[in-house]
This record gives sequence, structure tokens and C-alpha cells, in this order.
Amino acid sequence: MPSSPHKVALIGECMLELRGQAFGTLQQGYGGDTFNTAVYLARCGAPLGQQALYATALGDDALSEGLLARWEAEGVDCSLVRRLPGRMPGLYQISVDERGERSFTYWRDTSAAKAYFDVDITPLEQRAVEWGALYVSGISLAVLPVAGRERLLALMRTLRARGATVVFDNNYRPRLWPAATEARKWFCLAFEAASIALLTADDHQALLQLEQPAQALEAARALPTAELVVKRGAEPALLRGPDGGWLEVPAERVARVVDTTAAGDAFGAGYLCQRLAGAAPAEAAAFGNRLAARVIQHPGAVIAREVMADLC
Repeated sequence: MPSSPHKVALIGECMLELRGQAFGTLQQGYGGDTFNTAVYLARCGAPLGQQALYATALGDDALSEGLLARWEAEGVDCSLVRRLPGRMPGLYQISVDERGERSFTYWRDTSAAKAYFDVDITPLEQRAVEWGALYVSGISLAVLPVAGRERLLALMRTLRARGATVVFDNNYRPRLWPAATEARKWFCLAFEAASIALLTADDHQALLQLEQPAQALEAARALPTAELVVKRGAEPALLRGPDGGWLEVPAERVARVVDTTAAGDAFGAGYLCQRLAGAAPAEAAAFGNRLAARVIQHPGAVIAREVMADLC
């Protein structure tokens, strides 16, 4: 069993964010799927004695220094971060339409995060015995070279064998993969290694290149991960029941959606936070829905702490 059951390690990439219309006024920020989850887990898990530690790589530039200071101010433990001289964080520009839906443009091909495993042993691996949970996403896998993916999957298997909770959030981004077939190969290995799978229904449909959402849900039934949750935006979240059927957990309705960025990331944080605290899956999913509903009513991947103070 892990020596620190309330320590949660999350791995991925946090990038600089430019928000607004191209050639207009752009607001600077930062975000990334597993990083967003780390922040919301740090906020909601702290009262429960949980600790979020983020594993990634940054450069030695002023922007990297600024990111690190802000992460630490959020309560995210940065002791797993590697600093790589001469490298820089990735960058993305985000535009949001009138419905709150977003589109992205990325500059990340040479980001420091890609080189996290370019050493014999990383801080994440060196301290593996500490982790009560490990959180990995499809983007975590996509940004790493093949050798890094293999080591991350090996760590997932090792931790699960020790009794730790291993979460895989599918987060499929086609532009990060040379082909869907390549992504499916690695996702299949991740589903096998994880003890909890969080699926965004649209992403699973796109990964399998299926025409209908119902086909994606049917395919999800066959996944080997013991605990399976399907995120469907405004539709009820689905939990795979013991008989193979779906249990529905209604989404929280909001009057106006401002920005859907990080909704799924917040759900993952809320779900894992509650599961590690002993809540049943349906109760954890309800809290995840509640947290996601709060996030989409405010702009940006990481919303102000004060607007969610009543939740965490």
C-alpha cells in the first residue's frame, strides 16, 4: 500500500494562455488539463487532508519562474517539477464563442514538458512509493515521446499493483497524434493500467471514429477499467454499474454558460477528491458535476478561488 494515501501526483503540461480574439486584446493566463485538475484538487482536497503534486518540466526563463510561483500560491506542490535550462513552456491562444465553446491554437512542439522523462529517473518515479493516487490524461501521453509514455505506463501499473488509485482521463486531441490508430494503441494500454477511467463521451467517439454517440457508449462497456465514469457535458454523467448497465448522475443546470474550458478537468478533481475521501461513485460524480457547473459560469481554465469557496 502507498505510504501516503492522500498524496495525489498528477502529470502533464501547463502552458501559457492567451485569451481573446486574434489581433485584438489578449489576456495572459495559464492552464493545461491535468494542471487544472491539480488546482481544483488542491483547493477541494486540502480540507480533507489531500495534497496535489504536479509533475512536469519548465525552463529557466522568467515565464517559467512566474508559472512556478503561481502554482505554489495555489497550494499545488511543485517538488516534482524539473527545471530544464534553455527550454520554455508551451503556449496556446484560446477563443470563446457566444455559447461558451472554445477553440485553440497551440505552440508547444519544443515545450519543456516533453522532456520530463529525459533522465534516468524522474522525481515522480523516484518518490513513487508516496503516491496514494496518480492522475494521467490522454494529453499527458500525447506530449511525451514513446520512451516517456512507456515509463509512465510502467509507473501506472506499479502503483496500481501496490494498491494506489490510478486515474486515466481520456482527453483525446487528434492534432497531438500522428493518427487515431496510434492514439488508440496507447489509450488501450492506459485503460488496462488504470483503476478509474474518466471518459469524455465526445472524445471517446472521436478516438474510435464512430458516427453515433450511442456507439461510443456501447464501446465503453467493454473497457477493462474497473471503475468507469462517462462525462457528457450538460447531459447526466454515466457510471457503469455492476450489471454492466449505466447509472445516471444528473448534471447541474446553470443559467448561462460563460466558458466551458476545464469543465471536465474540474469534474475529475471533484470526483477523485470525493472518492479518496470515501464517497461512493455516484456521490463523487454529483460533486464533480457541481464543481464543473461552477467553473463554466466564469472565464478561464482556473476560476477565482472566492467564487467556489462554498464548495471547497
